Amino acid sequence: MSYLASIGLEVHVQLKTRTKIFCGCRNEFGDKPNTWVCPVCLGYPGSMPTVNEEAIRLTVISGLMIGSRISEYSKFDRKNYFYPDMPKNYQISQYDKPLCIGGSVRITVGDAERAIGVTRIHLEEDVGKNMHFESSSGVDFNRAGTPLMEIVSEPELSTPDEAFAYLLALKQILVYGGVSECNLEQGNMRCDVNVSVRPEGSDQLGTKAEIKNMNTFKGVRAALQYEIRRQIGVLEKGGQIVQETRRWNPDAGVTESMRSKEYAHDYRYFPEPDLMPVVVSADQLSAWKKQIPELPQARRARFIEEYGIPEYDAGVLVADKAVADFYEETAKRCGNAKAASNWVMTDLLRCLSEKELEIGQARITAQSLAGLIKLVDAKTLNMPSAREVFAVLFEQGGDPAAIVKERGMAQVSDTGAIDAFVEQAIAANAKSVEDFKAGKTAAMQFLVGQVMRLSKGKANPQVVQEALKKRLIGD
Repeated sequence: MSYLASIGLEVHVQLKTRTKIFCGCRNEFGDKPNTWVCPVCLGYPGSMPTVNEEAIRLTVISGLMIGSRISEYSKFDRKNYFYPDMPKNYQISQYDKPLCIGGSVRITVGDAERAIGVTRIHLEEDVGKNMHFESSSGVDFNRAGTPLMEIVSEPELSTPDEAFAYLLALKQILVYGGVSECNLEQGNMRCDVNVSVRPEGSDQLGTKAEIKNMNTFKGVRAALQYEIRRQIGVLEKGGQIVQETRRWNPDAGVTESMRSKEYAHDYRYFPEPDLMPVVVSADQLSAWKKQIPELPQARRARFIEEYGIPEYDAGVLVADKAVADFYEETAKRCGNAKAASNWVMTDLLRCLSEKELEIGQARITAQSLAGLIKLVDAKTLNMPSAREVFAVLFEQGGDPAAIVKERGMAQVSDTGAIDAFVEQAIAANAKSVEDFKAGKTAAMQFLVGQVMRLSKGKANPQVVQEALKKRLIGD
């Protein structure tokens, strides 16, 4: 019997605000434990929360970017549970009146493109972080109160690859919108998974399991691959799936049972009495709509139209907003959009990957890369030398023209100088000369290489080839 999977994702995104959601503490990552805390985020009795308007704005912007309906009226609720990282013993969240309802995220897997529905987006506070040591445990409350947006998808994803594509697409949108850094290593973006399987042809969803503890998109995909196999195996043996929360163990490559799955009534939700409802007026919504930036799909289409680059190139470039920004500035400065695309997609992305760097960490700038492209276009520099200069720019930064001058790398196009190198190459490689005259075209490339070696890589390869042909065919 064949089975189909139904996958829904709950994506938690920390918002890029200066302060926390219900107090004035800094929203900062990486400081010493319990540096940015106050009576509100520590849950002291009598402390009163106030809503960070910027968190509301960023959540609404997120909803608008994926086509959600923005609630004119929404409210906060208390989600009651006991855990060491939540000192109040309740989390301020949104239950039945979220800020954003509906929407969709478009994904592409292979040649297939489709929209995945979003159920809702609600706003809540993040919790602290439990820290375990050899002989003790502690809690860091720096993260407690960080504005956290939860984006809940419909269970419309059917494969681990689709879930992976959904997360990538959602991250692109949120980064482009300036909503979050979506840095997985810093916990800016986290994901819980709900997955069930059912016999092919059945419309009734199977019993779902929730999976936690996935720190990367690849981890989400791997956890789903295992869990789908596990559930199918249970059903094929005549067993039943238990609704539960499971933990992904990346070292063992398996999911492990944690606890039975909680239901909404287990949390005893009730309206937050210390916060007024959130009302988004028509005027405010109209103003926020004007703040929506150009999104990845629109930018991809514009790159194809405006810069005349292929669809594939445009797709690679817009996948990362910082890369797209770098490319666009380079293209505008050098006036050669295709060359800029080639340099960014091949040399720059390769170097970033090899060094495991983000583009903002490299020393090369769009201005310096544009200057390098101009030197190549002006035939001041040949490509082998240009790549040497690029390596210097990537590692050290600087001005490409100054590097060329300092290292004496300017391309030689003077026919007199090149003719002298040609004569030396012909005299030293009689066999290759004979091979070329016998019709072996590879011999020409060898001779060009010899001239380039004699010129220490400075000769213009096109001029070299023309000079060789003139000399050999003319003999």
